[in-house]
Amino acid sequence: MTSTIFLQAAGAGSMNMNLIIIVLMVVIMYVFMIRPQQKKQKEIAKFRAGLAVGDKVITAGGIHGKIKDIKETAIVIEIADNVRITVDRNSIYASSADAQQTVK
Repeated sequence: MTSTIFLQAAGAGSMNMNLIIIVLMVVIMYVFMIRPQQKKQKEIAKFRAGLAVGDKVITAGGIHGKIKDIKETAIVIEIADNVRITVDRNSIYASSADAQQTVK
């Protein structure tokens, strides 16, 4: 009888330890993966909201240009004299100044 009680207590302790390890893994994943990604997404959204006509930008495809017009979901970029393209607002990732700072 006594040995049965000890075995049950040992099994419950092992289950609690497994639960603690799983919770700890979730916390570590949040701190190192999820939280930094959310922070980066907020910074990108803030950058896109602050875009203005005349800003030099780089698209996701690597096209450098100057903003000529801003619409609700699209941006018109001039990439050469009298050459304008319309791109989705979400494809703008960096300003030219930001890109040059990362290269140096």
